[in-house]
Amino acid sequence: MTHTQPALDTSPHVSDEIRKTTCYMCACRCGINVHMKDGKVAYIEGNRDHPVNKGVLCAKGSAGIMQVNAPSRLRAPLKRVGPRGSGEFEEISWDEALTLAASWLEPIRKDNPEKLAFFTGRDQSQSFTSFWAQNFGTPNYAAHGGFCSVNMAAAGIYTMGGAFWEFGQPDWDNTKLFMIFGVAEDHDSNPIKMGLGKIKARGAKVIGVNPIRSGYNAIADEWVGITPGTDGLFILSLIHELMKAGKVDLNYLARYTNAPVLVDAETGLFLRDDDDKPLVIDRNTGKPAPFDQKGVRPDLSGTHRHAGVTHRPVFHLMADRYLSDDYAPEAVAERCGIPAGRIRKIAAELARVAFEEAIEIKQEWTDFRGETHKTMVGRPVSFHSMRGISAHSNGFQTCRALHVLQIILGSVETPGGFRFKPPYPKPIEAHPTPHSYTQPGSPLNGPHLGFPRGPEHLTLKDDGTPARIDKAFTWENPMSAHGLMHMVISNAHAGDPYKIDTLFMYMANMSWNSSMNTRGVIDMLTDKDESGEYVIPRIIYSDAYSSEMVAYADLILPDTTYLERHDCISLLDRPICEADAAADAIRWPVIEPDRDVRGFQTALIQLANKMKLPGFTNDDGSAKYQDYADYIVNHQRKPGIGPLAGFRGDGDQVGRGDANPDQLDRYIENGGFFVSHIPEGADYYKPWNMKYQDWAVGMGLFDAPQPYIFQLYVEPMRKFQRAAEGHGDRQPPDHLRDQIKATMDPLPIWYPPLEDGHTDPEEYPIHALTQRPMAMYHSWGTQNAWLRQIHGRNPLYIPTKLWEANDFSDGDWAEVTSPHGTITVPVAHMAALNENTIWTWNAIGKRKGAWALDEDAPEATKGFLLNHLIHELLPPRGDGLRWSNSDPITGQAAWFDLRVKLRKVPAPAEPLPAFPPIKSPVGKGPKNLAWKVGK
Repeated sequence: MTHTQPALDTSPHVSDEIRKTTCYMCACRCGINVHMKDGKVAYIEGNRDHPVNKGVLCAKGSAGIMQVNAPSRLRAPLKRVGPRGSGEFEEISWDEALTLAASWLEPIRKDNPEKLAFFTGRDQSQSFTSFWAQNFGTPNYAAHGGFCSVNMAAAGIYTMGGAFWEFGQPDWDNTKLFMIFGVAEDHDSNPIKMGLGKIKARGAKVIGVNPIRSGYNAIADEWVGITPGTDGLFILSLIHELMKAGKVDLNYLARYTNAPVLVDAETGLFLRDDDDKPLVIDRNTGKPAPFDQKGVRPDLSGTHRHAGVTHRPVFHLMADRYLSDDYAPEAVAERCGIPAGRIRKIAAELARVAFEEAIEIKQEWTDFRGETHKTMVGRPVSFHSMRGISAHSNGFQTCRALHVLQIILGSVETPGGFRFKPPYPKPIEAHPTPHSYTQPGSPLNGPHLGFPRGPEHLTLKDDGTPARIDKAFTWENPMSAHGLMHMVISNAHAGDPYKIDTLFMYMANMSWNSSMNTRGVIDMLTDKDESGEYVIPRIIYSDAYSSEMVAYADLILPDTTYLERHDCISLLDRPICEADAAADAIRWPVIEPDRDVRGFQTALIQLANKMKLPGFTNDDGSAKYQDYADYIVNHQRKPGIGPLAGFRGDGDQVGRGDANPDQLDRYIENGGFFVSHIPEGADYYKPWNMKYQDWAVGMGLFDAPQPYIFQLYVEPMRKFQRAAEGHGDRQPPDHLRDQIKATMDPLPIWYPPLEDGHTDPEEYPIHALTQRPMAMYHSWGTQNAWLRQIHGRNPLYIPTKLWEANDFSDGDWAEVTSPHGTITVPVAHMAALNENTIWTWNAIGKRKGAWALDEDAPEATKGFLLNHLIHELLPPRGDGLRWSNSDPITGQAAWFDLRVKLRKVPAPAEPLPAFPPIKSPVGKGPKNLAWKVGK
């Protein structure tokens, strides 16, 4: 019998139409093609023309269909009718919801704006939400960076004008050695995967430094399973070895950093001229001169003697510190868990690639001193780092150390190294300082968040108490550039520094996975005072889904999904630029909501219109903007500069230009994004390259060229130290003087995580970590019907040493205890893990009843959170003070300082602690989620 090939349709009808927009399933913000059938989403693929992902799309992006169709979507505004936590709501109209919100907020604004605390989660419209809060007049605004990444961002800004994350990227086309520190897979995953593919195809080496060998570390050529919290010590040992061997780029340091700047021997501040310019010794004259004076050749070895005192350059101070035997590999090896010989080997490899395999591009360029260079010299060593080194109480100095390591190799903004993405690099002077002065019925006196240059920029009231509810920009954490979201509920509940009236939050799951001390936060949200009133009187919350936090709000403003609204990925905010181009993008409603929901940004505008907030109101009292799309097109932060840089004016203006009523249509026609490439010859040496500086001015990134030098020695930190030593008008409280002097060193240092001083390391000898998997970015992920199949449960991973010591077997459970609490969870063996570290995936565990999941869903019965072991405060140490579990410089939440002990126990029915189910206002989803699009 002859075989007959079956007739197959090899080109099935996928869609009637393709609508191009921007993904929201993680922070990548990739371009996507949304295939439509009969007006519904049928299929999502990557946009090959998009500058971020070039067509690549991950599991999260493809699963966006399931976000749009999730049974957990909120359906209408909700007003609480039962006790907080009961999940008992009634649906109300938008008019009633906005009227109710305004009735709560207007008296606050009229009498005492600080009584509103407005904090947002992982949204991507922070320039807009901060503008709203500033015009309301409250000092209490920030986004989620304070518990996520502020150490990395602030350390990078203060040191070199930018950092990892959205600030820059490796020179994927030229790097020959790529070293990653603390990188999980949930952020920026597609560009990193594409970059790793490029460099591995060329034979470049990848070194991964992480206690956990998952994701990128699993494909690294060399894995360094470091002890958590010791990355800074390891990095400073590498710096020690490089300086000892003379393998530093002296020419780069002299020209482009403050290594040659003279430091006053008596004050520790820079010597300056009459124009306040830091001074260097000019090699041409042997005399002090301003660092940026044309023709000056700064001298790394030059000193200046005046009035019997010798003033030395920063480089001398670095040599004194880092050549010390305290940083020798033998001195740090045991603490870091890395043999001394291996530290030396890695340092030698960095030196070899940087100096023996240097790149030279024949490209002429002119620097800010007026000197023309015939070539661009590159050190093809690049680094990348993320939350793993940031989320420690020593994270700011650790991130600073990593930036200094890059800089001494000469591998920042040079071919083969780390490259900034516009609008970065920016000197610290280009950023605002924080503002907190409030007046009833008036806007705040400036931006909430910024970068203090000294004690004069702290947000303190006249009596020295904190002006902000989260205590950001105080002596407890002077450089808290992103605020302290993790402290808001705790401080509001304690009335420390003062009571608030309304807590207003967006997309921040604070009653579950976004809080340390989850049980305690739930209690704070529901606690009542002696009169029977809630301690936190009112809670307004906005989310697209029925998360755990929804049950604890008094008023719910339901958000849309990301395919149903306008969004703006702006140069004013968190842009999608690449190192070779400035770029921004939009989202737009490729489908209309089938529920009574509104994009949160539009809801904020409508609320502002009800209250006639300045900034949102014309002189005649009418509304400036009707919705967020109107705002995106017509708002100007300053003349000619709006949220979007493309298609301005008549549609042909770039960066600067009048509002264009057709701007959003032009973006949609262009695939949802806009790109402006940096001119050839301006693409490297950006902080010093006048061609780049002039291009940046034309784009509206600067009003005038702002060349600057990297700050190996951060003078503002020394100003805080001097205050702690008793100098100046603003003085810290006595109990913080020693902490400030010890931690705020202007050169990078390392100190043990603060929890080690509050917790007995012998009683709690094990480090415990969480990280997000590549298939999840937000707690959204584990209610996604497709993504749940990848991670529906999470074990606690145990290294071989601890596995054998506790006689664990497959299927066993462990009781894990910290000074704060105990959990009982399933365990699994993992060999590629630091021997004193245990870990699990974050945000997999769900509370029963939330997210429209069945109460017996695996996320609720087999998944768990490590958060129950962590607290927003450090364990008491007998001094009667509340010490935040944060970096003492920035206030970054120290998620990864957790110490625990564990023991094998009989398996309970489900992970402990177990919480009673909460009632969801959307009920439960169907047992099988299925639908058909098109015929």
